[in-house]
Amino acid sequence: MNKIITFGLLLSAFLGNAQAFNGKGDKKFQVGANFQDHATGIMATYDYGIGENMSIGGYTTYLLGVDGDGSKFEDRFDLKARFNANIGNVMGLPENFDIYPGLDLGLRNFGGHLGGRYFFTNGFGLFTEFNIPIAKYESDVFGYEHLNNQFVFSFGASFNL
Repeated sequence: MNKIITFGLLLSAFLGNAQAFNGKGDKKFQVGANFQDHATGIMATYDYGIGENMSIGGYTTYLLGVDGDGSKFEDRFDLKARFNANIGNVMGLPENFDIYPGLDLGLRNFGGHLGGRYFFTNGFGLFTEFNIPIAKYESDVFGYEHLNNQFVFSFGASFNL
């Protein structure tokens, strides 16, 4: 029994050292799955801390499963620049949990996102993110143009670099 308690204390101390956002110079890489109407795909993000609670980075996605399978590469691919306000510490959350609302400017639209990440260790965690378009470049999107101009839910793994 003492071995189990000791192991639990060591494990909690190890997990307690994980930080979700360290401020200026912090680097995060995330990879996961995204889900939206009529398509599913893979996505990746990179964020670089430029201040105590701010980061900039990039977001890319490629849709693998599309209903109606007549789409081209350019219909399935999207690339965005992004800005995050990392507010986990402002909200008084534990060090290993962060919430980050933000804005992104992409090939298809100007949008916003709300995400959260939880780190189990200093290098590995999980994230979830919701993306919405705020302003579409074309006011009347139709067909495959709708693929990257809608609400998207993503989740996956987050890594400290």
